[in-house]
Amino acid sequence: MYSVLRCAPAARLSSGRLSSSKFHLASVCQESALKYSSTDIPVMPPCSFQPAEYQGMSKERLMEIRRRNCNPVTMKVTYYQRPVFIHQGFMQWLWDVDGRRYLDLFAGVATVSVGHCHPKVTAAAEQQLKTLWHTTNIYVHPGLQEYCEKLASHLPDPLKVIYLTNSGSEANDLAMLMARLHTGNYDIITFRGSYHGGSPQAIGLTSNVAYKYPIANGLGCTNTMCPDVFRGPWGGSHCRDSPVQTIRECTCTPGRCEANDHYIAQLKETFQTSVPSRIAAFFTEPIQGVGGAVQYPKNYLKEAYKLVRERGGVCIADEVQTGFGRTGSHFWGFQGHDVLPDVVTMAKGIGNGFPMGAVVTTPEIAASLSKGVHFTTFGGNPVACAIASSVLDAIREDDTQRTSQEVGTYLMTELAKLRDKYDIIGDVRGKGLQIGVEMVKDKASREPLPPEGVAEIFEDVKDMGVLMGKGGLYGQTFRIKPPMCITMEDADFFLAVFNRSVHNYLERR
Repeated sequence: MYSVLRCAPAARLSSGRLSSSKFHLASVCQESALKYSSTDIPVMPPCSFQPAEYQGMSKERLMEIRRRNCNPVTMKVTYYQRPVFIHQGFMQWLWDVDGRRYLDLFAGVATVSVGHCHPKVTAAAEQQLKTLWHTTNIYVHPGLQEYCEKLASHLPDPLKVIYLTNSGSEANDLAMLMARLHTGNYDIITFRGSYHGGSPQAIGLTSNVAYKYPIANGLGCTNTMCPDVFRGPWGGSHCRDSPVQTIRECTCTPGRCEANDHYIAQLKETFQTSVPSRIAAFFTEPIQGVGGAVQYPKNYLKEAYKLVRERGGVCIADEVQTGFGRTGSHFWGFQGHDVLPDVVTMAKGIGNGFPMGAVVTTPEIAASLSKGVHFTTFGGNPVACAIASSVLDAIREDDTQRTSQEVGTYLMTELAKLRDKYDIIGDVRGKGLQIGVEMVKDKASREPLPPEGVAEIFEDVKDMGVLMGKGGLYGQTFRIKPPMCITMEDADFFLAVFNRSVHNYLERR
């Protein structure tokens, strides 16, 4: 029925991951995904897992309830013109209520770290649910202490003191509070285009009009220019720590990044014009997530941290999307910048989708919270700790950090070939499985591809069986952040789908 170019079969482990000997599956492919013609229909890799048959409400009834009983903002954020009705998941796969299978390249917004319903994590949750569902940290239940020790072992000294929360927004709220208490200062600086949560305090850190309401919130937060070497005023072809660089020409002398110098000058101007002489904190993601996998010049954070500390501030790394090995080269995104923050916040992948977050800091900064009483009912509850502990085990046993590095690098390298092929693909960037593909009208202008164009490609990719995300200031960047169990075979399937979708869009112009 279909004309198909297929890769050689891959050996699989029981977890659904490729064995280490099969990581270079692309080398045995008969054809590169880049060479798919307009008549080829990509075929999804096989999966032996059989989902349960959906026997719930009709799609029409579900949407009726969503419109009537759910806050209307949920309709505003529903992906796709024809919504996907998800029923079940396993590892990198999702099934809708009609039994159709999708390759999940967004992982519930970079949240499902080791795989949907990962057997080890599921077993840990089931066992804990039979033992103790809930108690609070006013009691010493073993799971919290055991998990905090395990998590601390993954962080460098002196980042060893942990407070467990329910979400990334709560973790970032708490980090703001601790920074202000510890320094005695108030003002906090973040990047334009950043996203650090939607709570009343965290929304001040967030710098994107889509998330802003016309009310006072997050007082004392100031945004500085994001050192975006693709869309920003300065950038070159050697700026970022990524296997793929921008297409912008670079005129820098060896050993010097002029773009970095210009962006640091902008930060210095912010210090001179927009905040007091003493500040509380500098809050950044190692790679912007919602902002569209934006990366900074290689030495930017190192220089920025020095300037912040000279002004009495602490440096906070938001690892909600970059943590737990997703960037491939390191367990934490900040390590790729060769910096040591004073506070690290995390969530999402920490619990593989179970609601959980954490703030990790030094003993000195942690002590500032003892000036009052801070309490959370659900943070660090027994089920959350059991799940999070099993996630750390699965990351190690499944070698998901290596998967992120190898499959992610392959994906970006192949996507760069598509960038060179199509004028509307302006930039490919990222590290590991934190990838952004920025769509433009054309490379010369770098103007964002209009929303309707992005939506056409987005919908087409979904209709061929792949789910990915969107981000960026103008919603122009496709976000590829799959569960870290994705295989090379899956990567080739996506590349074929994306190639065809872009081709289809241009054919319709």
